[in-house]
Amino acid sequence: MKPFSIAGIQMRTSAAYPNVEAMKTKLDLLMAIYPWVDMVLFSELCAYGPHIQHAQPVPGEFEQEMCALAAKHGIWLLPGSIFEKKDGKVYNTASVIDPEGSVITRYRKMFPFYPYEVGVTGGNEFCVFDVPDVGRFGVSICYDMWFPETTRTLACMGAEVILHPTLTGTIDREIELSIARASAAVNQCYFFDINGLDAGGSGRSIVCGPEGRVIYQADVNEEFIPIEINLEKVRRSRELGVLRLGQPLKSFRDRPVDFTIYAPGTKHPALESLGPLIKPTRVQELSELEVRNETLLPHEPPKHIISSFRPPSEQTE
Repeated sequence: MKPFSIAGIQMRTSAAYPNVEAMKTKLDLLMAIYPWVDMVLFSELCAYGPHIQHAQPVPGEFEQEMCALAAKHGIWLLPGSIFEKKDGKVYNTASVIDPEGSVITRYRKMFPFYPYEVGVTGGNEFCVFDVPDVGRFGVSICYDMWFPETTRTLACMGAEVILHPTLTGTIDREIELSIARASAAVNQCYFFDINGLDAGGSGRSIVCGPEGRVIYQADVNEEFIPIEINLEKVRRSRELGVLRLGQPLKSFRDRPVDFTIYAPGTKHPALESLGPLIKPTRVQELSELEVRNETLLPHEPPKHIISSFRPPSEQTE
């Protein structure tokens, strides 16, 4: 089988100013150190940060710059995501670019992080693509992973690797690490969950193999994460079982039951009893405060900063 390597870039991002030039520099540096890498994955909303005022048309200038960068290095590139503005709506959109610098597909995040990602519309199309002579890849973004139906659907569409840019700076990162492992195991696939730092998240990116084992977990500093994958392991796991034990995809295929909760028009009294989705009422003020905080941070002595985005176990001097 043709060797294939994927590198995640865990980098610091700001909500106060664009991070595009930093992304270019990081990618140039990565490829200088690891010229054998075939695909590169950035974190969610890496380019402009997590505020919808930076929404822009897609295709647009950012995508063109990323296409030129992919062609320059001859790599597959998923440059995180940006907020896409289209027909009066905003989507969280990721582009997949091939080594010739062409966009071969785009994916709109299905599950915006409500209630906090208010103003963003969810997409409704799954995204898989083929790398010739390698295998099939699927794309999901951040909160999508909390809905196991998304990853299972990608696996049923043949995805052997899930590329999952994320932006998690909240205290539930530990939960997401367990979801990444479980997603890899129950779908018998590789799972690349790449997070950012500062306004871009709390780091701790994770890469899991098709048996749910952690191949690598980053810390809370900037890192390049180059991993050579072996899709024969995926195919062997799917044929013979996870650790030569359970065969979840085959069992799902051969299931004796239909999941009626998904049938159109089905009522769910237990879910309806939960009440409406709670949404923040001061979204604009929150956004402005986050930008102001990002603007102030570079002027503070680093040793006195204790970032609220870091996990409770992380301490500074």
